[in-house]
Amino acid sequence: MSILLKEKILVCYLITKYDDQNRLLDFIHNYKKFKSGHKHDLLICFKLLKADQINLFKKSLTSIDYIEYIDKFSENDFDLGSYKRISNDYLNRYIFFLNSHSYPICHDWLKKIITNYENNSILATSSSYESLLNSIKLKKIHKIFTFFLKKIRYKKYFNPFPNPHIRTTGFLIKGSEFYSFINNKLLRSKEDAWKIESGKNSLTNYFKKLGFKIYVINSDGNKFSENDWNLSNTYNYLEQNKSIISDKHTRKYLKLNDNEKMTFQNNTWGFN
Repeated sequence: MSILLKEKILVCYLITKYDDQNRLLDFIHNYKKFKSGHKHDLLICFKLLKADQINLFKKSLTSIDYIEYIDKFSENDFDLGSYKRISNDYLNRYIFFLNSHSYPICHDWLKKIITNYENNSILATSSSYESLLNSIKLKKIHKIFTFFLKKIRYKKYFNPFPNPHIRTTGFLIKGSEFYSFINNKLLRSKEDAWKIESGKNSLTNYFKKLGFKIYVINSDGNKFSENDWNLSNTYNYLEQNKSIISDKHTRKYLKLNDNEKMTFQNNTWGFN
């Protein structure tokens, strides 16, 4: 039996100055529509927002109970920077992190995740084998020098395909464990954030070296190990109809035609 069945989980949702009211309304609608199935506290983190902007967002939140968390860091260190500070403030809590594009799309979404928890594990709702190193494309011949410089830099920080990693749009981890990984990481650019998600020293690789199990959980409540992540049918695979959490990239895939889906599937998993 999962040790988390008796724990009150902290669900963290992030909203930033780059988001509009509709994004928050989408989250609220789905959060209320799909029952979590397990006791939790909802924490809403307001990032890079002025007081009047926060008050505007809060007008949409009157129908739900939540913990208000105002991130006072004044620079944009992306989602993961806020997650760092939240994990430091909640070291003893198990935290399910969701970014502003994400929301649940099935009932018992939290229960299905925490039921699969075991000691020394991280649970995610999607993953990928994709490598940024292999994804670099030469689009214009006159930019060939820039292309090769980028290729050299990426070779230093990213493994070639296959590059297994969980996606940080929805994942469960204990606050102290996440903070042990993230506390000394710099987040000055989008590339720094990519390194944390899928680089050689990514969140996934850090905990794999410590002997952690990294699982993907799907809407059937099944867990999948790294070799079978694609079979979870949660990200860029077949009809992708077993997702627990929807995010902007999963929604993009669902809008593609069959040929486009095959291309995405190949880029993500190496086959079509």
